[in-house]
Amino acid sequence: MVFKAIGKYKMLIIAALLMTVIQAGASLWQPQFMKEILSAVTDSSLTHSEQLDKISQYGVQLMIVAFAGLIGAILNTIAAAKLAQSVAADVRDKMFRKIQSFSYENIEKFNAGNLVVRMTNDVNQVQMLVMMIFQVFMRIPILLVGGIILSILTLPKLWWVVIVMIVLIIIVTALSMGAMGPHFMAFQKLMDRINAIAKQNLRGARVVKSFVQEDNQIHEFDAASDELFGHNLAVGYTFSSMIPAFTFISQAAIFVAIWFVSTFVTKDAGAAGDTLGGIMSFIQYLMQIMFAIIMGGMMSMFVSRGFVSIARINEVMSTEPAMKFEDVPDENLVGSVTFDHVSFAYPNDENPTLKDISFNIQPGQMIGIVGATGAGKSTLAQLIPRLFDPTEGTVYIGGKDLKQVSKGTLKKTISIVLQKAILFSGTIAGNLRQGKADASDKEMTRAAEIAQAAEFINKLPETYEAEVEERGNNFSGGQKQRMSITRGVIKDPKILILDDSTSALDARSEALVQEALNKDLEHTTTIIIAQKISSVVHADNILVLDEGRLVGQGTHHELLKTTPVYQEIYETQKAMED
Repeated sequence: MVFKAIGKYKMLIIAALLMTVIQAGASLWQPQFMKEILSAVTDSSLTHSEQLDKISQYGVQLMIVAFAGLIGAILNTIAAAKLAQSVAADVRDKMFRKIQSFSYENIEKFNAGNLVVRMTNDVNQVQMLVMMIFQVFMRIPILLVGGIILSILTLPKLWWVVIVMIVLIIIVTALSMGAMGPHFMAFQKLMDRINAIAKQNLRGARVVKSFVQEDNQIHEFDAASDELFGHNLAVGYTFSSMIPAFTFISQAAIFVAIWFVSTFVTKDAGAAGDTLGGIMSFIQYLMQIMFAIIMGGMMSMFVSRGFVSIARINEVMSTEPAMKFEDVPDENLVGSVTFDHVSFAYPNDENPTLKDISFNIQPGQMIGIVGATGAGKSTLAQLIPRLFDPTEGTVYIGGKDLKQVSKGTLKKTISIVLQKAILFSGTIAGNLRQGKADASDKEMTRAAEIAQAAEFINKLPETYEAEVEERGNNFSGGQKQRMSITRGVIKDPKILILDDSTSALDARSEALVQEALNKDLEHTTTIIIAQKISSVVHADNILVLDEGRLVGQGTHHELLKTTPVYQEIYETQKAMED
């Protein structure tokens, strides 16, 4: 997927490669002019005027080539940067679109935090890899091969100096990279761990402060930070020995080259000019060869880390959504709900959460679902808007199998207000329009009045344009729940599911919400999941769940006579109220 994204930008690739050739070619060409200039200076057969002419001639050519190399380097950097940024933007956009197509099952498989890391850190690694490949990596073979060939052509008798230096540098590079490799591999895991600790600490700041856990949090963070520090220190020690080793090898090669050149000059005084001119070029080529090998070794680490990130990105992109919708026209369905021998187990969970559930809900009914914690109430509710598919059995909406209904039909037919009120940063209006994108001010006001949210929204100076901070932190739990209910009812759905979404409301506000729902949404099928029986006591029908099974259904008075589980819940809550 990443390589396909790169392939889109052929002109940038060609530009980057062309500028790389110009930049590397200029670097390889410059020592030849330096050789000619030095040869002219040491050529006793030339007059002073002729020497100046040659020096000026080659000096101007040297400046032109150097300037061309500078322009090539600048344009190469621009092209590589634009290519890297474009590829990263495309990959990030496609990953986000892909994640939006995932079902709950896919997201739970990867974990939300892991997906965020893949979209940010892994994409950044790919961006850096593309940048380094087209800015540095492509230059390495040109400098290495060109440097070896030109150095040998410059001073053929010293070919062995080049080979020995290359072998020694490769050995030091291999040993250094081998020593640093495990530390680089540990970096990402430790960074993930440190980020997770910091994120949890900041999100759970109230819990940390309430239970005086600052010291424990500091200890946990310090442990991870110290481990990362140890790996960084080990890499630093390796670098501190690697660079001096390279310097020593290169300086030794230069010393050997100069020593042998001096012997050549002594033996053949006639060749002194060319030999002395060639030594400077030879030394520069040695430096370019060393630079190419060092950069090649460094690039191997970038490449290895980059390909790990590419594999992680491709894993996301190659994952098919666990749930697919039929490509059928949208339609209008009535608000009936039928479960036909439905069972459900979460992925990687051997024990089913729901076991052989069957019931029928008529359009316009108010249904209550009660049961102990962990009985499967929320799971049952999430099957209705098809957040999950049942493991066995069939769910029908408006008489149609849920798997044969289009996504658009499902969206306009069902609204679910989840147990945890989740708001997004922006404005109140922006959050409410997530329920209906084209909702008018009148529709927002009506929905807010039903959810009893107008009571506090109208008191805000900006009313519906008031700012909502991240996760709705500037509103209380009850206010967030009422805004979530507003978002759920704003499109006047055929089926409305309230998953324990009034738990933070006081008894009066809850009663007002239910009264408004009965009055203003009388044709809407309302399914209320609640911990408190008082929240569903007036429902047309109440479903009682116990350990994933439907153990009773009927009105409040019927269940008090026929269902022991309901009787126990009622008596317990009644005793607590007394």
